[in-house]
Amino acid sequence: MKKSPLKIIVAITLIVVALVVLLVVLVNRDSESFGREFDEAPSTEGQPVYGDPEAPVTVVEFGDYKCPGCKAWDEGIFPQLEQDYIDEGKVNIAFVNVLFHGEESRLASLAAETVYEQNPESYWDFHHALFADQPENQQAVWVTTDKIEEIAEGVEGIDTETLMEEVENNTFMDELIKDDDLRNAFEVESTPTIMVNNVMINDDDTFDYEVIKQAIDEALGE
Repeated sequence: MKKSPLKIIVAITLIVVALVVLLVVLVNRDSESFGREFDEAPSTEGQPVYGDPEAPVTVVEFGDYKCPGCKAWDEGIFPQLEQDYIDEGKVNIAFVNVLFHGEESRLASLAAETVYEQNPESYWDFHHALFADQPENQQAVWVTTDKIEEIAEGVEGIDTETLMEEVENNTFMDELIKDDDLRNAFEVESTPTIMVNNVMINDDDTFDYEVIKQAIDEALGE
């Protein structure tokens, strides 16, 4: 018995609808697989930004200079982003201070903010130097005023004497308060926490460069 043309059309329509629904589900799943999506990206106004400020994608690292994982991310992931995206003008990186490790975190972050206010061009060299000096012994107390001064003296463009005076006077503590407000707003609970525009990368993928790369490419529309 032959099926009526109407039944055939209905069957085909149902198949097409099912395929469309499946495609939508898969697309949504792919876009959400990178992590939690917020309504907006963290503001980078007044934050240190590396790369073209007009780049279409911003990667924000919520980090702590006492955090071993942040050191690993700075030395492992950052250079790859620089080579693949930042140098091409497609991505910039901003760093937001997180003070999860007490006084040493506060001192290191305050020093970095002070360097940024004094000479933005010296900030990233100082930033990388802080992580480079982080010891393997996670329990060691190493962020001291003497260590800050030692690191600053090795970075071009820093007035070390003024830096130490301003750190001692807590001149730029308001910047740390602003960072902590951002941390709270985006419910950051661990470091490093990485965001690609308004998407917070899943904790399990923080050190998976391929996942970060896919999130960036999606944000770029590639």
